[in-house]
Amino acid sequence: MTSIKLDQANRIIEAAVARGKELGLKPLSVAVLDAGGHLVAFQRQDASSTLRPQIAMGKAGGALGLGLPSRAIAEMAAERPSFVAALGTLAPWGVVPAAGGLLVRETPSGPILGAVGVTGDTSDNDEACARAGIEAAGLLAA
Repeated sequence: MTSIKLDQANRIIEAAVARGKELGLKPLSVAVLDAGGHLVAFQRQDASSTLRPQIAMGKAGGALGLGLPSRAIAEMAAERPSFVAALGTLAPWGVVPAAGGLLVRETPSGPILGAVGVTGDTSDNDEACARAGIEAAGLLAA
C-alpha cells in the first residue's frame, strides 16, 4: 500500500472520535490526508468551533510536509520561530505547530501513507485520539 484508503481513513476518524467520547473530551475534528497531502476524509463533532477543519488539516499537513509529528514541529517552533512561521504560507493546509498531527505508516520502516490531524481539546489529548484512530485501523503512528 502506498497511501491511506477511504475505508481506513473512516476507521481512523471513527476510532479517534470514540476515544474522545470515552475520555469525555471537548468536540473533536479529525482530518486524514493521503501521502500526497490530499484530504481523504474529515469529520467534526457537533459544536466544534469554526476553525477546527483548518487546524486539523494544518496539523496533519505540517506533519506530512516536514516528515515529523506536529509535536516535533512545536518544539522546532520554540527554537526557530521565524522558520516555522514562514512555513504556513508555503504549505497548502498551513502548518499548526501543536501536538495532534501524526504520520501514518504500515510498518516501522515502510513509507509514509499519510497523516492524521486532530483538534478540539488539549494538544496532548488530540494526539492521543489521533494515535488511537491510527492503531484501530491497523496502522502505525509515527
